[in-house]
Amino acid sequence: MKEILNHLFEYKVLSKDQSKDALIGISTGKYSTSEIASFLTIYAMRSITVEELQGFRDAMLELCLSVDLSAYDPIDVCGTGGDGKDTFNISTLSCFVVAGAGQRVAKHGNHGVSSLCGSSTVLEYLGVKFTNEKDQLERKIEEANVCFLHAPLFHPAMKNVAPVRKELGVKTFFNMLGPMVNPVSPQKQLVGVFSLELARLFAYLYQQTDKQFLVLHALDGYDEVSLTGPFKIIAAHTEQVLSPSDLGLKTVRAEELSGGKTVEESARIFMNVLRGDATPSQQQAVLANAALALHCSDPQLSLTDSVAMARESLESGRALNSFKKLIAD
Repeated sequence: MKEILNHLFEYKVLSKDQSKDALIGISTGKYSTSEIASFLTIYAMRSITVEELQGFRDAMLELCLSVDLSAYDPIDVCGTGGDGKDTFNISTLSCFVVAGAGQRVAKHGNHGVSSLCGSSTVLEYLGVKFTNEKDQLERKIEEANVCFLHAPLFHPAMKNVAPVRKELGVKTFFNMLGPMVNPVSPQKQLVGVFSLELARLFAYLYQQTDKQFLVLHALDGYDEVSLTGPFKIIAAHTEQVLSPSDLGLKTVRAEELSGGKTVEESARIFMNVLRGDATPSQQQAVLANAALALHCSDPQLSLTDSVAMARESLESGRALNSFKKLIAD
């Protein structure tokens, strides 16, 4: 590791193979926690290259416990996190709206590292039981139209990294990797990212695959459609900047999207949205992200039709029903 660190300290970059080997070494306990912390810190201070991101992704996928749910043709709706905006759990809520609209979802998530309440945190608090058993995941995706993949259960090698990430408490390249290493390898994916630079990196990498994808970034820094202003979406062959009005929705203020100060508060906001008791701004933000996921899974659907489908799922109670079936034994 000292050789790798010295190489990086000289402002040099790693090749795809070097990146893959480094991450496999980290994951298999080859390096000390201080060496791991140094490695992560370097990437918190400088941009990551396409080759480095590819290498890290390939290492994670090689080491992960993969699950074949291709028969269900699921979508993953996932943000990188790390935008520092402390919003409520918009992407996670969107999954249930998408599931309620009839599109199956395989949601990959984890506890928050750079935020208070990640998807795993709020879902565990609300009664979701984590599993990596294929038959249980299949049962949930059949009954609830959604299953949840708690990252540590599928990436056991990450146990060496988790304490270091927690102690650092800042976003690392693992935030970037989250959406790319879903153990189900879904062929449909909506990914929210925290910077334009990362949006382009993700789009480039996804364009090398046969995935149906949509990468999105709000121009004021959110890793999701915040409706606080314009946002960029990148698909396989198109790239455009949209405004809330393009979805038939209103612009909202940043403070209206604030997450709770505690897990309990976050969970209350979460259930308020599903029960129809949320503020208009909270509801609209969830509808916007769910609509883009539906548009990603069926590009023939117009954006306004996608919003209408999402609204119907939420207001009819089908999204709430999907959530209830997920937490049922």
